[in-house]
Amino acid sequence: MAADGQQAADGDLAARRGPASQQDMRRQNLALVMRTVAAAHPLSRADVAGRTGLTRTAVSSLVDELIGGGLLLEGELERSGRVGRPGRALVLNGNGPAGLGLEIGVEHLSACVLDLRGEVRVELHRPAPNAGRPAEQTIAELAELAGLAEREAVELGLRVVGRVLAVPGSVPLEDPTSRVEHAPNLGWHQVDVTELWPGPGTAPTVGNEANLGALAELWQGTGSGTFVHVSAGEGIGGALVLDGRLFPGVRGFAGELGHLTVRPDGRTCSCGARGCLEPYAGLAAVLRSAGFTDELDELSEPAEPDGGSSLTSRQDRDPIAELARRAEEGDPDTRRALQHAGTALGTALAAAVNLVDPDSLVLGGGYADLAQWLLPAMRTELAALIRVRPWPEEALRASPLGRRGPVLGAALVTVRGLHTDPAGLWLPEAA
Repeated sequence: MAADGQQAADGDLAARRGPASQQDMRRQNLALVMRTVAAAHPLSRADVAGRTGLTRTAVSSLVDELIGGGLLLEGELERSGRVGRPGRALVLNGNGPAGLGLEIGVEHLSACVLDLRGEVRVELHRPAPNAGRPAEQTIAELAELAGLAEREAVELGLRVVGRVLAVPGSVPLEDPTSRVEHAPNLGWHQVDVTELWPGPGTAPTVGNEANLGALAELWQGTGSGTFVHVSAGEGIGGALVLDGRLFPGVRGFAGELGHLTVRPDGRTCSCGARGCLEPYAGLAAVLRSAGFTDELDELSEPAEPDGGSSLTSRQDRDPIAELARRAEEGDPDTRRALQHAGTALGTALAAAVNLVDPDSLVLGGGYADLAQWLLPAMRTELAALIRVRPWPEEALRASPLGRRGPVLGAALVTVRGLHTDPAGLWLPEAA
C-alpha cells in the first residue's frame, strides 16, 4: 500500500502532543516501525532498523510488541545473499485486526472488511431503496448487514476494530463524527447515525463518499501526489488531494464539482442555480438524454412508507450498467449522451486544472464504468481550455476501483490508522 502523506501524519501526532514523554516516544516509534513494514514488507528487523534509524535493540522490542498485538508476523529465515546471519521476514498479519467499511447509496447498501494488508476479506451488497424512506429503517438494515459482515470476518480469524460509513452527503469537519448534515438524495437532514444505530458500541463514524473514494484511490488506486477525483452516482462527487492529503476545505465543502457552472444561463439545477455541471453530466441527465425513461422513473420514484418500492423491478436494475451495455452495442443516442456529458465534465475539470494544476484527474464511481465513452470528449475539451501548458492525455484516467471506491476507502481509514498509530487503535497498554 502507498505511504503517501504518512510521514506528515506522524509529524502531526507528535506536534499535537507537545514535548514527548517516554510513553509518547514509544507510541511514535511503534507507529514508525509499523508504517515502515506496511510500506515495504517483507523486511527483516535489521532492515527496519536501517530504514528507521532506530537501534536494533529498540526495533526488536517494538517488533515484539507489534507481534504480540497481532499486527505483525515473523516468517521463515530470509536468505538475502548478504554477509551475516539471515533475518526473519516481518509481514503484516492478514488475520488480525481489520477495518469495516459501510456505504449507503440511494439504491443499495454495502459492507466490506479489509485486513491489515488492505485485502478484501468480506464483501456484501444489498439492494435497498433508501431515497425518501425513514433514516431509522435504512440504518437498521445497514446495521444488520454490518453485523453479518463482522460475523463472517470473525470466522476468517479477523477482528473488526474500526467502522466507517460512506454517505452521499455533507458531514461536519470534526473528526470523528457520526452526524450527516445534509444528504439530499436520501432525504436526510441532521441525522445522527449513532443515535439511530441499534447495537451499542458498534456504530460507525461517518464520512463523505466522494472524499472516501478519493482516499481509496490514493491508498490503493492510481492516485498520487496531487489529483482531482470525480465520481458519479445519483449526483456528482468531487474531491481534491493535495500532496498526498485530502483537502476538505475550510467548511468541508471542497470538491463540489457538480455545482460548478459550465453553461451560464443554462439548465436549472436541483440546487436552484442555472448552468451547473450536474444537469449536464449527472446520471439522471445522461439517462434523460439517452432516452432511458424507465430508469429515470426509478431514480425519481420515492420509497413506499413501509420501506418497500413501488416498482417491482427497481432493485434489479443498474442504470450505469445499462448505459454501458447500450454504448457497447453502438446505440447512437446513448453514445451521444455520453459524449455531451464528457464535454461538460471536461469544461468543469479544465477550471479545476487551471486553478490547482494537479498531477492527474481520476474518474471514479459510475464514471469509471463509462470512461471509454466519456474520455475522448473530455480530452478534447481539456486540450481546448487548458492554456498554461499542454495537458498530457495519460493524466486523465479511470479508477481501477470503480464503484467500490467509497466503501473501500471507508474500510481503509481504519487500516491506515492501524498502520500509522497502532497504539492508539489497538495497543492500549502503549497509548
